[in-house]
Amino acid sequence: MIDARAAARSEVGGVERVTRELADWLPRLAPGRYRVMRPPAFLAHKAGHAWEQAVLPWSARKAELILCPANLAPVASRRTVLLLHDVVALRHPEWYGRLYAGYQRALLPLLARRARLVLTVSEFSRREIVDVLGIPEERIRVVPNGVDERFRPDADPEPARAAHALARPYVLAVGTRIARKNLDALGPTRAALDRAGIDLVAAGSPRDYMRDSPDPPVRSLGYVADEHLPGLYAGARALVMPSLYEGFGLPCLEAMASGVPVVAADRTALPEVCGDAALLVDPDDQEALAAAVVAAATDEGLRERLRPAGLERAARFTWRATAEAADGAIAGLLRAR
Repeated sequence: MIDARAAARSEVGGVERVTRELADWLPRLAPGRYRVMRPPAFLAHKAGHAWEQAVLPWSARKAELILCPANLAPVASRRTVLLLHDVVALRHPEWYGRLYAGYQRALLPLLARRARLVLTVSEFSRREIVDVLGIPEERIRVVPNGVDERFRPDADPEPARAAHALARPYVLAVGTRIARKNLDALGPTRAALDRAGIDLVAAGSPRDYMRDSPDPPVRSLGYVADEHLPGLYAGARALVMPSLYEGFGLPCLEAMASGVPVVAADRTALPEVCGDAALLVDPDDQEALAAAVVAAATDEGLRERLRPAGLERAARFTWRATAEAADGAIAGLLRAR
């Protein structure tokens, strides 16, 4: 049984993307092994906690395992395979509302201990789960995220440009609006890009349980419709991701698959995901960030090196491979039973 509550949400972030892809791929890979449980859309957010804690386990009472791919799971069940993307709310509660951070602090250790198996998206997140939650490393399997085939260099940028009035060349940041994305550090970057005739824009909406920067130095596009996202990437001069904490960093790979040079922070999971295909910079060094972003957007020699390296790097990550790794871990548990 797959808990697809996150897939019912109208706005797609990283967790929602992973849930949608697994709910689509796993039944195709192993017909008969998986059944997808997706609540109505009005239960996708806060109202859905009761559905997840009560209705889901009752509906899955005949299932041997429940795959929960969005950080949360039924507390009472001991049949869960929990996909825990990160433990950032426990490591840095200051980036979240008090109620949300407290809820995560109370629930995540319990869910991780009761799970039959914990999956996560990077070696960095595995180390964090061991360190913060005390889960033995051998109970955690790494299942990296993938990249949708829609993200490619020839995606049409014009619908996104028209929808968001993007008249000038632009550098893009993508992600849910939260202080840990560190967009505040991009003041010198915006000024330098403006001198070069390039805009700095950010795609992503705030969430009410996250603490956002009050006035980041970017032009906010708000939530960008999923159908416009491939073109938005493909039309960018570069992607910048100066985050202070990432469990994975999917926008970096989506940009690489779109043929777009990437500048990313040199910490948490981002070096692991980007490899040698991006410029990695100290996210606390605002001047170094500005220099790297301007170079990635304007230096044609550098861009000609980064583009093919990014395309090659992104090609290693597919949602089919993600689903195959998850299915392998689940099949192993079923055989053991």
